[in-house]
Amino acid sequence: MASKLRSLGGALVALMVALPAGGQEVHRLSGTDVAVYNLAGATHVVRGTGSDVVVRVTRGGSDAARLEVEAGLVGGRQTLRVRYPDDLIIYPEMGRGSRTNVRVRDDGRFWGEDRGGSTVEIRGSGRGLEAWADLVVEVPAGKDVGVHVAVGAMEARGVQSDLTLHVGSGSVDAADITGGLDVDTGSGSATVSGIHGDVSVDTGSGSVTVREVDGDDVSIDTGSGMVRGGGLRARSVSVDTGSGSVELDGVSASEVSVDTGSGSVDLVLLRDVDALDVDTGSGSVTIYAPEDLGGMVDLDTGSGGIEMDFAVQVRSVRRDELRGTLGDGRGTIRIETGSGGIRLLKR
Repeated sequence: MASKLRSLGGALVALMVALPAGGQEVHRLSGTDVAVYNLAGATHVVRGTGSDVVVRVTRGGSDAARLEVEAGLVGGRQTLRVRYPDDLIIYPEMGRGSRTNVRVRDDGRFWGEDRGGSTVEIRGSGRGLEAWADLVVEVPAGKDVGVHVAVGAMEARGVQSDLTLHVGSGSVDAADITGGLDVDTGSGSATVSGIHGDVSVDTGSGSVTVREVDGDDVSIDTGSGMVRGGGLRARSVSVDTGSGSVELDGVSASEVSVDTGSGSVDLVLLRDVDALDVDTGSGSVTIYAPEDLGGMVDLDTGSGGIEMDFAVQVRSVRRDELRGTLGDGRGTIRIETGSGGIRLLKR
């Protein structure tokens, strides 16, 4: 046995175990960099103790006994992969008529820079491998953990580590996290609150709620969906939505950027800014700001009026355009809407 381990160059040997429906297996993953992959099932990420990331796996479905769990070192990172021995998976939680495809590599990982592998289809009903795995991931402090699920809801609570939560189809809810948080869902809502660290949220389709964040950078990007929240304290806050309104009540940041293809924008600024840039293709813009707001002002509306209750040294003004200097003139304030009025008001 010793000679065999030496021939593997000291690499950890993968462990593959099959369990019946309803059984639970506990895996421990050492190291600071850990990734978990599962095609279907609900996931709970919670605070752990000790030095290892602990993953508790519970299988469900009539074919649950065919699932396998493989744990070990892959690509320089400790990983746990739930393996599905079929290219058609039935996960009833998706609902009838729902389906999604994902390319899975031979080692059980999916997504990432390497897009190779074979296509697996996951459906809410029909014939196929009816199986899924619900996970509880216990994360001790100081780790860098990525959890990747093709279909299923994900929740994270009370973790003191850097987290990447990636879901193809399903909602993500993360709260009380100390560390960097990266949330990505292809289809589904994202709710983030009580974060001490940088935050990045990306949804292809789904609303985003972000509240009480204290970090350096807050970035929100959604293809289609409303963005709302408040209590954001950061150096930079950036919001980009293809279609959907933006409502942020309580933003304290030196740089604020909001870009929406279609939708109104409502912001409450708690402090003066170095740069404020708001652009909406269609929708009104309302900004409430403190009395000491200052900067070079450039307001432009293709169709709609401009309302201000700040004193501005005007350089040029028309019905749909205003340029000038506000307050101390430090910084830039640019607001543009293709269709809709602009209101810049004292709070």
